[in-house]
Amino acid sequence: MRLFNTQSQSVEEFEPSNNAVGIYVCGVTPYDTTHAGHAFTFLVFDVLVRYLRSKGFDVTYVQNVTDIDDDILRKAKETGLAWDELGKRETAKYRADMQALNALDPDHYVAATDHIKEMQDLIGELLEKELAYIANGSVYFSVASDPEFGKLSHLAPAEMLPIANERGNNPDDPNKRAPIDFILWQASQPGEPSWDSPWGAGRPGWHIECSAMSIRYLGPSFDIHGGGADLIFPHHECEIAQSENATGVEPFSRFWVHTAMVSYQGEKMSKSLGNLVIVSDVLEDYSADALRLYLLSHHYREPWEYIDDEIETWAGVADDIREAADFPAFGVEEELEVSADRERFINAMEDDFNTPEAIAALHNIARAILEAPEDDDIRAAQQTLVELADVIGLSRQE
Repeated sequence: MRLFNTQSQSVEEFEPSNNAVGIYVCGVTPYDTTHAGHAFTFLVFDVLVRYLRSKGFDVTYVQNVTDIDDDILRKAKETGLAWDELGKRETAKYRADMQALNALDPDHYVAATDHIKEMQDLIGELLEKELAYIANGSVYFSVASDPEFGKLSHLAPAEMLPIANERGNNPDDPNKRAPIDFILWQASQPGEPSWDSPWGAGRPGWHIECSAMSIRYLGPSFDIHGGGADLIFPHHECEIAQSENATGVEPFSRFWVHTAMVSYQGEKMSKSLGNLVIVSDVLEDYSADALRLYLLSHHYREPWEYIDDEIETWAGVADDIREAADFPAFGVEEELEVSADRERFINAMEDDFNTPEAIAALHNIARAILEAPEDDDIRAAQQTLVELADVIGLSRQE
């Protein structure tokens, strides 16, 4: 199998060690779930896990929920809910939406607030190595201490700060030695939740959360780290810096796999803009298979725009696949041959996870079954259809 690795900027052979694959995917910040951009990312990794397991690999799939951060606290104030109550409510919504889309449960679905000790241990390692510093009860990573910082995003130093500032960095923090330094532990503020630490009461920074949780469940080096492309910088870049420097183990992740952004009505779909296609709303009118097929009909790393009417086409494809799988198999004459489309499906999945091409092959098999002469034996073709539909995660329900 060949996959595009964001770090090398090239398509590489993916060969796990010891037949075991560790995958960590950055999950939701639960304050406004679940939109089609979320679903696109998490269904891509759902199908990747399914496909690798179909190849016989022992996959451990970890996904987190960022249940404490600035956005959670801001939204909690706006809604009048306690921060943890908001997080639990939105996490439950997200998980229900993904279950409705027939997504697999991760082997470990982990919350940041359950791993404070692991985060503090990592921060302690960075302080001991003098790669981080304490200022007024907060702890920061010194970007200048890591000459390899930027090896994932390949951004020039001058490009980093504006992007970081758009994505949560505070360049004017008076405790920082440099504007690009990022927070590992944030000193407690009045009215905010806090945990005890060697540096005083506070809460973890965003980036350290994912480092601690991925290392806890997959070890200091694992196969695939995934998420949306908007996480490449600063989130994933910072994860690499703090993880590899704290553990001394490289690479932190062998492959970095990122899904492209989904736009809607001409702009990137985002909570801040409010131009969201909510999964639960779509599922009131269309089947989970129709939405799944529509989302996965786009290549995972090609930006695309969600267009409301286009799901109609995929509702028809979902119907064809369901009907073909359930079609009465009375024929005993010539066996319907679908091996070419099966091979086309496998080749597509092996070639940088080309789900649009794989779905086209799957639909061809369905149409061949539905159009086959009555006397043809379609049983083996149906078995192939069901097997490959399971890889795409179709429930074959109306």
